[in-house]
Amino acid sequence: MKLTTHLISAPLHTPFITALRTATHADSLLVELSHDSLSGWGEAPQVWKVTGESLAGAQACVEGPIAAALNGLGPDDLTEALRRVQNAAAGNFGAKAAVDVALHDLAARRLGISLQAFLGSTVDTVPTDVTLSVGDADALATAAKARIADGFDVLKVKVGTDAVGDVERVRRVRDAIGPGPRLRLDANQGWSRRDAVTAIRALEDCDLELVEQPVVAGDIEGMAWVTDRVNTPILADESVYGVRDLVAVIRHGAADLINVKLAKCGGLAPARTLLELAREHGIGTAVGSMMESHVGIGAAAALVAAYPTSVVNDLDAAWWLRDAPVIGGIRYEGSLIHLSFEPGLGVTGLSA
Repeated sequence: MKLTTHLISAPLHTPFITALRTATHADSLLVELSHDSLSGWGEAPQVWKVTGESLAGAQACVEGPIAAALNGLGPDDLTEALRRVQNAAAGNFGAKAAVDVALHDLAARRLGISLQAFLGSTVDTVPTDVTLSVGDADALATAAKARIADGFDVLKVKVGTDAVGDVERVRRVRDAIGPGPRLRLDANQGWSRRDAVTAIRALEDCDLELVEQPVVAGDIEGMAWVTDRVNTPILADESVYGVRDLVAVIRHGAADLINVKLAKCGGLAPARTLLELAREHGIGTAVGSMMESHVGIGAAAALVAAYPTSVVNDLDAAWWLRDAPVIGGIRYEGSLIHLSFEPGLGVTGLSA
């Protein structure tokens, strides 16, 4: 098997603003794993403020220790290859996810079946929410109505800049869209525990579906403190990378749900473990994404097709791209992601 890396920087049609950063492009490392005439694809997005991984670091990890770990293995050695990827280096979860997905993609292609079929599903569509990036109240209300017109019925509002202003902005969004659409918030670690409780309590008459990552990632006790004091379900995102993090959330009763992302946990194999472990302990699940392309989102959507989650998932990232950087794969239609039924992810190459 041969590993090839491709650096991409795909422009967004609209800037994406959160409490942590402003993005105008999706910068990713695409990994192509080839055997004979077939290639599997995977993706490692660059998200400095969340994973801390750079494209240069991911590329070095893929071309260095991960490539060395796979040396001597063939495409039929999937289970051993996946183990070696996870053990090749400390951290570097985006790089590991890219190669993990490429291995799964290649295995599915060699069988002539889609990735979701390889994972055990015949589902061909997966719904997603859509995010409203941080802005003033008027801009958010306008964007919310536009997204409803685009066919989305679950909106995620980025908050966490200031609690008082956040309350006003969210109320304006609810007033703009009416009572029907579901509304969820994502603070991206931006609130203190006290501000989180104050803001969430003030907004509970707005029928919030959930609030994601209200406090800093390492403050598990603080998130438990918030969870105990509000009625709205709390979703842990940046606090949960792997199994040890999930165990800490379970032990502290810190959250009602967890958000599983391939680039956080290291790929499809560890993601399935997290989803199953959460389910066994009565913790709700969602699958999310970084700012990534149709490759990473296609893999996450295939995972959801085979491992249904508790709530609508957060897989709108590729919708923000002005153009797809790859040929084939998923496509969006309103809130629905249509999965490819071509072999693997259905991606056949770069678009430029």
